[in-house]
Amino acid sequence: MYQLEYTPPYDWKWMFGFLAGRAVSGVEIVTDEYYCRSFASGKYQGLVTLEPDEKACQLKVRLSAGLEPVADVVLQKVKQLLDLDCQPHTILESLGDLATARPGLRLPGCMDTFEQSVRAILGQLVSVAMAAKLAGKLAQAFGEPLVDFPDWRIFPTPERLASLSPEELKPLGMPLKRGAAIIHLAQQMVKAEFPLHSPTDVEQGVKTLVTYPGIGRWTANYIALRGWQANDVFLPDDYLIKQRFPGMTPTQILRYAERWKPWRSYALLHIWYSEGWVPGT
Repeated sequence: MYQLEYTPPYDWKWMFGFLAGRAVSGVEIVTDEYYCRSFASGKYQGLVTLEPDEKACQLKVRLSAGLEPVADVVLQKVKQLLDLDCQPHTILESLGDLATARPGLRLPGCMDTFEQSVRAILGQLVSVAMAAKLAGKLAQAFGEPLVDFPDWRIFPTPERLASLSPEELKPLGMPLKRGAAIIHLAQQMVKAEFPLHSPTDVEQGVKTLVTYPGIGRWTANYIALRGWQANDVFLPDDYLIKQRFPGMTPTQILRYAERWKPWRSYALLHIWYSEGWVPGT
C-alpha cells in the first residue's frame, strides 16, 4: 500500500459523489469510502483502489500486482485525478466569498486523457447518467477484460477505437456523427497529434480541439478542464452556467469571470455546486 499526502481542506464526500455520478460500469466503482478502477499503462494492467484517511491527510492507494511495476506512473495519475497537489489556501484567497461554502472543493481530473476526452464527447446533449451509461456500453463492447479480473474492463484504447467505423458504434446508441468524432479523436491520438497534457497556451489548445469534427466549444473546454486539468478554464456556454447568469450572453459571462483568473476552473465548480448563487456587481 502507498500513501499520498494532501493539504486540507479536502471535501472527499463531494469528490466521491462527483465521481460516483459519472462512474462507468465495468471500469469504476465508487462508494462513500473508496474509489476503485481498472487502469493500464503499456503492457501493465490491474486495479487501483483509493481510500482517504482524513485524520492523517493521506490517501491510501492499493495496486493489484499487475500494476506494481509501474507504481510511480499510477501514483502520478492518481494525483491528477484527485487534484492532490492543489494548495487550497491560495485558491481560497483568490476566489474569496465564492469559495466560502465549499473550501475543500478540488478539480476532478482524470487518469487517462484520451478516456476522459471520449467521455466528454459522449456527454454532449445528454444527461450525466446517460453519458456514463454510453461509456459503459463502449467499454463492454470494445474494452479488453483485465487478465487477473475478467469481470473488469480496460477502457478501449485509441488503437481499438481508431480501427472502427461510425456504423459499428451506432448500435451502442450514439449518432453517426458522434461516433465519427470519437473515431477521429482516436486516430489523432494514435498519430500522437492529440495533446495528452495541458499545452502552454490552453486557449489556443481549445481552439485547436474545436477544429476536430464533432467537438464544439463546450466539449473542448470540458476536455481542457478535466482531461488536461487546466486551472483557468470557464464554460460560458454551459446550460447551468447560463442559468446562473440570467440575461447575460456567453461573452458577457466570460468577461465577468475574468475576476477569478487564474483559478476560473475552480470558480466554475463553485458556481455549479452553489445553489442559488447569483453574480454580484
